[in-house]
Amino acid sequence: MNKVYLHTGTNLGDRTANLLQANTLIQSRIGDILQASRIYQTAAWGIEDQPDFLNQALLVGSKLSAREILLAIAKIEQEMGRIRIVRWGERLIDIDILFFNDEIIQEEDLQIPHPELQNRNFVLRPLMDFASALMHPVLGQTITDLWQECQDPLEASIYEPNKKSGITGHEQ
Repeated sequence: MNKVYLHTGTNLGDRTANLLQANTLIQSRIGDILQASRIYQTAAWGIEDQPDFLNQALLVGSKLSAREILLAIAKIEQEMGRIRIVRWGERLIDIDILFFNDEIIQEEDLQIPHPELQNRNFVLRPLMDFASALMHPVLGQTITDLWQECQDPLEASIYEPNKKSGITGHEQ
């Protein structure tokens, strides 16, 4: 069973429902969600004149290869209505592979670990909920170390307006 760390984010529409729908599709098409972070809200990164993002980290147990997961993610994003127009622009859903076991994959369209995760609080802070001791296979540092050294000025704060949503909390 492969251990896959994913990051989900959304800043359009019913953001909480978007994350819940993404989780449901990930669970049915990629594998069991073994752990989920709390949901974090962060100002938009890159292009700042857009709504705040909600972000979540997931640990998924999957029988799929990294390539198969990438294809499944693309299909989920497309089915949910994601349109790629502007880099770092608004999006209904964004799903990224952060880690795949402890593998290092460097292909044109698939880079694992995610090449920018160490530079983004909105990725590191959710991972801290359940993977603080996870070792980055390239940088040789834990998620805690990377988070403490991260220079990203955007704060990731816990978002819990509706505890009945079923997707907050890392106790899952």
